[in-house]
Amino acid sequence: MAHFTVRDIAAIALFAALWGVLNATVAPIIFTMFGIPVFCDMVGFASLILAVWWVRKLGVASAVGFVATIINFILRPTGTHFLGFTAASVVFDALAWVFRYENCFGRRIVGALFLLVASTASAAVAGFIIGAFFMAAPQLIRWGGVFGWVLLHMAGGAVGWVIGVALFLSLEARGLRKQGMSI
Repeated sequence: MAHFTVRDIAAIALFAALWGVLNATVAPIIFTMFGIPVFCDMVGFASLILAVWWVRKLGVASAVGFVATIINFILRPTGTHFLGFTAASVVFDALAWVFRYENCFGRRIVGALFLLVASTASAAVAGFIIGAFFMAAPQLIRWGGVFGWVLLHMAGGAVGWVIGVALFLSLEARGLRKQGMSI
């Protein structure tokens, strides 16, 4: 596990709070309205991309996922499905590390594709865990079983990827993290 500085811990807390609070408060409303899990994936993977972009150390996405899980359970103790996202954050962390941070964030097209793979593969893990262990049968059947649930989460991961990449590119265009400049 990487050594985290105070700024790293602040970033972990910031992005975990964003994900955990929005998941516990807004995501249930959107899920009730539309019956699809896209919002929780969208917020989660955008948060993971931004946290990894900011810190660029192994363990940051996992830490964001674990802290967001704690926040989620404090605000919504019945939200056990979030454990799927906890596992997904570990997968995202491993994939970002394997793809190398300088490739993910230093090379525009290749990096964007690496982050898309990391987001959708991690979302697939979340979708599988949630669909297989936490979803009620009627809701699961409505969307094509576990496989359909995996696809829905992958779509949410892709939306989160678009938002995360757009945000970090916008921040870089404004001079943050460019050529070693720290935040």
